[in-house]
Amino acid sequence: MLQLNVLRQNPEWVKERLTVRNFAQTELVDEIIALDDERKSLQLQFDTAQSKINAASKSIGQLMAQGKKEEAETLKNEVSELKPQLEPIKEKMSQTEQALHEKLVLLPNLPYKLVKPGKSADDNEIVKTGGIVPKLPENALPHWDLIEQYKLIDFETGAKITGRGFALYTGKGAKLQRAMSNYFLDFNTEAGYFEYIPPYMVNEASAYSTGQLPDKEGQMYEATADKFYLIPTAEVPVTNIYRDTILKDSDFPIKMTAYSHCFRREAGSFGKDVRGLNRVHEFEKVEIIQIVHPDKSYEVLDEMVAHVEKLIQSLELPYRILRLCGGDIGFTSAITYDFEVYSEAQDRWLEVSSVSNFETFQANRLKCRFKNEEGKTQLAHTLNGSSLALPRILAALLENNQAENSIKIPKVLQPYFGAEEIAKP
Repeated sequence: MLQLNVLRQNPEWVKERLTVRNFAQTELVDEIIALDDERKSLQLQFDTAQSKINAASKSIGQLMAQGKKEEAETLKNEVSELKPQLEPIKEKMSQTEQALHEKLVLLPNLPYKLVKPGKSADDNEIVKTGGIVPKLPENALPHWDLIEQYKLIDFETGAKITGRGFALYTGKGAKLQRAMSNYFLDFNTEAGYFEYIPPYMVNEASAYSTGQLPDKEGQMYEATADKFYLIPTAEVPVTNIYRDTILKDSDFPIKMTAYSHCFRREAGSFGKDVRGLNRVHEFEKVEIIQIVHPDKSYEVLDEMVAHVEKLIQSLELPYRILRLCGGDIGFTSAITYDFEVYSEAQDRWLEVSSVSNFETFQANRLKCRFKNEEGKTQLAHTLNGSSLALPRILAALLENNQAENSIKIPKVLQPYFGAEEIAKP
């Protein structure tokens, strides 16, 4: 959530940054400032009336002690007239604060200066490419055919158990999933990230604090009886570890990693772009999260991008890094870098990671603060990244490492998988 003082200090600059992300409701900025003015005016009225009551009440006691009963009675009458004025002001103030909050949470984060205007993914900037695109046999297959041939995933039974978009991993497919998640976690912990296994459901406060509510409620599965939400990413529960927390300078950087299942309703359309593992309702992902000093967050962002790049390089996959344009970055993000790996068999790029800096946007909702060297309390910065999302990584590994009668396993995964290849049954 944006800070009110940012809007008040330079509303025209705020509107300009919002237009970079194609946010059309810039009039909300003026409406929020007007509501804040109204709130301040009501607060002044309340404080003035309360001050008069307090002063009169003090004087009444003094007058009574001096035996000046008539003067004391006069003041009592004044207090009696003032007190009923407080409740309507208090009620109006509460309504104004609620309206202010409801409008404030509708504003997305402000794009960082490096984020260029743009309407969609077509306007994203490619900032780096790496790896070598493999030369595959002429009869190379997409991963959904490889999965069927090698009996790695049973989509039909997954659909029977739950529904379309839910996969049943079997045999070597299940083992390769486990190998990848263990390798990703080890890669992260060796870089200083502290490991968690978080709950897979969160309450409304947690979903609100990281920006899933009210922006993405339609994409989340809800356990309605308890008002819990199945997590769309481990970012949600892990970041909330530090909700309502005041940290110290010496606590930074806080580096966390977590494996989790992730649940998203967004899948469900048809065609090759969502076939097989390209988009599913439930998937596994390893996440990295950092909470840092505001002065260090962009240095840390570069560090996290380099970390994910090194992980993808270790899997020997061709990749590219994109800086998302204003129209493609998420609601909570100030800047996002996407990683895509190339699928030679599908002849397309598959997104496998996003690394984002949220600056103070999440921290403001979380009330995640720290005391600086002067002892003043200020908001921390939060960042997160996928390290990595397993389904599309698996799809790319299968497609790019297929041979005539086997699928080769990257060297870094072989100790975890226990073999150099998956032989065709």
